[in-house]
Amino acid sequence: MPLRSIALILVTALLAVGCTAQIPGRPRAAKVVKKEASSETIQVRGTDNGPIDKLAATALTDIDEFWKQSFQQTFNKAWKPLTGGYYSVDTADASAKPPPCTQKAADVEGNAFYCPAADAIAWDRSSLLPVLQDRFGEAAVVVVLAHEIGHAVQNRMGITPEAERREPDKYPTILTEAQADCFAGSFVRNVTDGKSARLEFDADALDKALGALITFRDPVGTSPEDEQAHGSAFDRVAAFQDGYEQGTKFCAAMSVQNRTFTQRAFTNVDDRASGGNLQFSKMLESVTPDLDKYFQTLATSGGKTWPSPRAEAAQTEPDCSGDQGPVAYCPSDKTIKIDTKDELPLLHKELGDYATGTLIATRYALAELAAYGKPTEGSQASAAALCLAGAYTGAVFQRQDGFGLSPGDFDEAVTVLLKFDYAARDAKGEDAVDPGFARVARFREGVFEGPKKCGL
Repeated sequence: MPLRSIALILVTALLAVGCTAQIPGRPRAAKVVKKEASSETIQVRGTDNGPIDKLAATALTDIDEFWKQSFQQTFNKAWKPLTGGYYSVDTADASAKPPPCTQKAADVEGNAFYCPAADAIAWDRSSLLPVLQDRFGEAAVVVVLAHEIGHAVQNRMGITPEAERREPDKYPTILTEAQADCFAGSFVRNVTDGKSARLEFDADALDKALGALITFRDPVGTSPEDEQAHGSAFDRVAAFQDGYEQGTKFCAAMSVQNRTFTQRAFTNVDDRASGGNLQFSKMLESVTPDLDKYFQTLATSGGKTWPSPRAEAAQTEPDCSGDQGPVAYCPSDKTIKIDTKDELPLLHKELGDYATGTLIATRYALAELAAYGKPTEGSQASAAALCLAGAYTGAVFQRQDGFGLSPGDFDEAVTVLLKFDYAARDAKGEDAVDPGFARVARFREGVFEGPKKCGL
């Protein structure tokens, strides 16, 4: 029977984040349940009453209360609580009873889903929620469950499996999944605004929770027309952020006409074989002249003189003007110094070639601000650099010829922006935009709205 799942079984998720080079990260996010939260929560069937199910029950109770208010405001109708209930499944127990929409408990392994036929939600308490909590913090568990309730919202909107079968062009899976991410973002905004009775998120918790969305992306190169497509990391984070910033009415109005997806399939054998990634040296040879050309055009179109910054290799982390990270814009001699021996090659290997491209683009963006006579120091400069890097990325995305983006490049950009603040440091290595959630938001503004949004 049809079900709305979190998209990827856990073993795939672990492959996506495991066996990688070691790069420093942030400590595990704090607990999200308020100390004074009521112990009265929704009933969970099949629970062992352990900590992970208590977290799930608390989150789902809060999410249900959010929709009691928001559904009425959004659709002018009363919210109908789930009639089929909530199911916790121990997939390690062969004798465990299967929840609705499944034949056996093992069908739930590594998954959480909404079953429209039964109007029920189920999750794997053995090998999904505990691993999400361990890798991404408790907020990730909340986001995943809020996403599944988002599918219940859709069911009440009339976006049912039957409607999708009748009108697949109107309700492609990638759209309905993005809408569920959007609804989850709206709920999380309610939490961060302090309106939740049971939950509280800080910036670190939110950034780590978005890491879960990145993990549960489609495999790189998946076609957006695929019947099981859930979206790239960039598309999923974008939908979540739109819900966070715009609210449930915005999410409810999402359609194939007003939604842009960046997910693309591989178009040639070589790109598929490389995973869409250029070697480090080849990436530098390709992206630096392209950035120079793009920002030169942008400067001259505004009547400014472009100094054509010289890209120079550095053997260690550049230190021409404060600590900007592995790539630096040096105002004194108008150069872009690039660490070619240490951290940047490691980031390139770990996150992909457009993580490298994104960091370099923000340094060329600082040079663009200087050409326009704009400050290159301070928080406004940091935000503008992120936005301009996004504008460049959006322009490359639209190209038919020359240097272009490969499937997965947007995901690499959002990953490096969430994990590190290098791209958001100003010309003195200070005033970085924080948290990562905000860095991605500024980058997205440039992607979708162009350089005018960046203050030029």
